[in-house]
Amino acid sequence: MTTIESKKVEIAKPAQELYDFLRDMNNFQQLLPEGRISEWKSDGTSCSFKVQGAATIGLQLDGGTPPNLLKLKATERSPFPFTLDVHLDETNGTTTAGQVFNADLNPFIKMMVEKPLTNLFDHIADRMKAIHG
Repeated sequence: MTTIESKKVEIAKPAQELYDFLRDMNNFQQLLPEGRISEWKSDGTSCSFKVQGAATIGLQLDGGTPPNLLKLKATERSPFPFTLDVHLDETNGTTTAGQVFNADLNPFIKMMVEKPLTNLFDHIADRMKAIHG
């Protein structure tokens, strides 16, 4: 199992507000790197997009525990199955947010995707803070 954790960011908002924002997959586009994403589609509960120089990724809501955990999983549009969990831990009105990606990748695929995915998840964390901080 390959696990990639994003950096954690502190956001001066309640966890429930962030959870509600993230649950609407239409909002996910705001978290992605501008200029590196094309073919964006969303229906509110799932989205798909093409990452420049890489594959098309599909994500859909897969439950969780409001307001602390939002679970996402790959759709059939993704090149391999994976899960992406968003952890939101609130203390005194400030929420620490981070993501954990899990996939069963062979060593060759892992070597190719580990750095770009780490950069993508760190960017998403930074954007969550920029939008809501």
